[in-house]
Amino acid sequence: MEAITEGVNNINITDSYKKNRIQVSNTKKPLFFYVNLAKRYMQQHNEVELSALGMAIATVVTVAEILKNNGLAVEKKILTSTVDIKDDSRGRPVQKAKIEIILGKTANFDELMAAAAEDAENGETGEQTA
Repeated sequence: MEAITEGVNNINITDSYKKNRIQVSNTKKPLFFYVNLAKRYMQQHNEVELSALGMAIATVVTVAEILKNNGLAVEKKILTSTVDIKDDSRGRPVQKAKIEIILGKTANFDELMAAAAEDAENGETGEQTA
């Protein structure tokens, strides 16, 4: 019994739950919610993993392209696969496309974020004085 307990205690759970993974839905949140969340994750972890199934794949690709075109991210890896999802209405598994895009910070990421924060501050103070 002690061996089982020791084995359970030694299981590494961090692999199944990644702190820098964003699972994107195309119905729950607006596009720029994911863009801003990805920026925050890159500040904290230096990279972000965007993941989506089915129709949300277009949203993930758009988020990644926005970050790349703004000079904030470079793509490190793109993984595609299919996963079996149980469809309750049909009672049989349905295959769905899955994409995972791993983005890393660019060399000037911190400079661009600092400039954007400064612009936001100046914009707010400009509105208050007017």
